[in-house]
Amino acid sequence: MSGSDSHPVRRRTFVLSAAAAAGTAALTGPLASPASAAAFGWSDDGSNYVVDTGASLVFKVSKTNGDLTSLVYRGTEYQGYDGKNSHIESGLGTSTVTIAQSGSTILISVTYGTLKHYYAARSGENNVYLWTNKADTSVSATRYIVRVKKGLFLNDEPDSYTYTTSTIEASDVFAKSDGQTRSKHYAKVRVIDYDYLGWSTGSVGLWIVRSNHEKASGGPFYRSLLRHQSADGGGLYEILYYGENQTEAQRFGLQGPYVIAFTDGGAPSSSLYPANLTTSWADSLGISGYVSASGRGRVAGVGISGRNTAYPYTVGLANSAAQYWGSARSSDGYFSIGGALPGTYTLTVYKGELAVYSTQVTVSAGGTTTLNTLAIPSSNDPGNASAIWRIGDWNGTPAGFKNADLMTYAHPSDVRAASWTGNVVIGSGTETSAFPCYLWKDVNSGIIVHFRLTAAQAAAAHTLRIGVTTAYANGRPQIVVNDAWTSAVPSPPTQPSTRSLTVGSYRGNNYTFTYSVPASAWLTDTSAYNQLKIYVASGSGTTSFLSAGTSIDAIDLLA
Repeated sequence: MSGSDSHPVRRRTFVLSAAAAAGTAALTGPLASPASAAAFGWSDDGSNYVVDTGASLVFKVSKTNGDLTSLVYRGTEYQGYDGKNSHIESGLGTSTVTIAQSGSTILISVTYGTLKHYYAARSGENNVYLWTNKADTSVSATRYIVRVKKGLFLNDEPDSYTYTTSTIEASDVFAKSDGQTRSKHYAKVRVIDYDYLGWSTGSVGLWIVRSNHEKASGGPFYRSLLRHQSADGGGLYEILYYGENQTEAQRFGLQGPYVIAFTDGGAPSSSLYPANLTTSWADSLGISGYVSASGRGRVAGVGISGRNTAYPYTVGLANSAAQYWGSARSSDGYFSIGGALPGTYTLTVYKGELAVYSTQVTVSAGGTTTLNTLAIPSSNDPGNASAIWRIGDWNGTPAGFKNADLMTYAHPSDVRAASWTGNVVIGSGTETSAFPCYLWKDVNSGIIVHFRLTAAQAAAAHTLRIGVTTAYANGRPQIVVNDAWTSAVPSPPTQPSTRSLTVGSYRGNNYTFTYSVPASAWLTDTSAYNQLKIYVASGSGTTSFLSAGTSIDAIDLLA
């Protein structure tokens, strides 16, 4: 499963009520305790299979298409908004749907072409366990949506509230009358930051506990839509594959379990979290693509040397079939990643979100691959290079730059954004916070960095570096120094082809552009400011915030 066994990644929860904290304290187990237990079992109402968990939850699954048509908890119906069911993607269509009971487990199996989807219930639990096996591209199944009736939960994550009449981009980014922007894309967090998401009233909590994402794509830092609310209800998502701003090819195979969990208002039981979820009871259910714990292996590293301890480090495993990750312990870099499918993986060590080391590792079923200390060469971390000046940190993110935090949950046109223009003076103390996190050809191309050089520095050629985290429409930086020297237009690196900067994501492929600036380009007057102008070059894109653009990681002039 994803996550380090010894040093779990930072967890983030979405809650829709301040009273949820009190509910967490009241939770003593994975479930809310029913006033009186019903009989565990299932029935057929003609159109649906009706499952009673024997606790406080009764749910229905359509016999025609496998939709979740009813989700009744403590007598209240939670399923449905805008006349829609909960389902894979937008619904599968006519499917083969069967049901079977084995002791304390009920399994509903849905087959639609090459796609297989499953719902499971356990006696006495207020949980619905789900698995989805997408074998190929013949079925467009990239997410499961739990559709929740309006009026049941308040909204304290307003940036994902999508109801408004003013569409400002595509059909999924909106603006309110006060100038704030809204979109279902604006979730603020990366996959590594959360185990579950949902809503709570303080007395009832409805959550989706995510799977380990071993068959998803994009790695631990991927950002995607997670939930939204609108005037007629809300949606909770488990993203199986999302093509927007995607850095990897789609993986196929079984994803899950992910869990729809009801509680008495508190967080779902930690036993359901991706790093801890055990499903030994599912081993014999015959789920297509299912691999039990005994068929999986572990990778453990005794440590990582050459780290900058001011930053968190993450270790990722990835191949064409699966992905996993875990946090490196801050004291020595120890890591352990369990629950991995057998195979050979690329192991990558990330400083923040910047890859600084990679190697190959093989995982065997039932075994642990133990690695000696991984040594990160000093030259692999661009932050180790001696610089005359530097803007930002080499950590693979635009963190610290102007508007960087806001851009994970707002559109660049949002009224809360500081001006995207404005020049920067080295030595002012505000170099990073004054420099915009994103540059666009049609918005703020040509930003100027002012800096002084000593006589010795001005007499020598220097390398200027610009690190980026993603780009839109092949946007890449071209520089002009003192209006006397202009760099060539660099070739564009491989980046996602979809929107990114306007839908809450800076995550693409980190890349460093280097420019060899000759000594003749510098001013010899040491009291005068040199001018570095950074333009965005590209013939692609349209206008404004959909013109060619790029996200900045760091900029420096090497000594």
